[in-house]
Amino acid sequence: MQSFKIRPIEKDDNAAVANIIRKVMPEFDCVGEGYSINDPEVDTMFEAYDNNKSAFYVIENENNNNILGCGGIAPLKNAEDYICELQKMYFLKDLRGYGMGQKLLDVCLGQASEIGYKKCYLETIAKMGAANNLYKKNKFQKLSAPIGNTGHSGCDSYYSKNLDTKKPFANLLKGK
Repeated sequence: MQSFKIRPIEKDDNAAVANIIRKVMPEFDCVGEGYSINDPEVDTMFEAYDNNKSAFYVIENENNNNILGCGGIAPLKNAEDYICELQKMYFLKDLRGYGMGQKLLDVCLGQASEIGYKKCYLETIAKMGAANNLYKKNKFQKLSAPIGNTGHSGCDSYYSKNLDTKKPFANLLKGK
């Protein structure tokens, strides 16, 4: 039986996270200019999110400690300070279909609320059908154009959601 846990990224996770991003993005033909695979922080994700306005998580297989997925939140560049962006939420094929997308999304949105964000924004591509369905299921509203300035001109789908600031965050990592 597969068993997974979500935990905050550690410095030693940088190579595994970079590997995930570099494996998943080409699956969806997202390798050229304007995609997050080219972001300068891909090799140093721990350092990029090591501040009080960001959070980044990995999903680890508890049977062998392999990291199979990741995702986080950070301030949306060139936007109001109450808006965060859901960033770099990618899963290797071995993790897909276990419901971990919902769990990681809950953790990220809970942490965003705890930090004080009021709205979460994200960019993706239409080809990532499962991801788009997850966002719609969680009442993200489709936008007609991007906001902020992520530099991800290759994206073609934009969403935002007002955050529930009353939802307790403390038990999300424990799966309660």
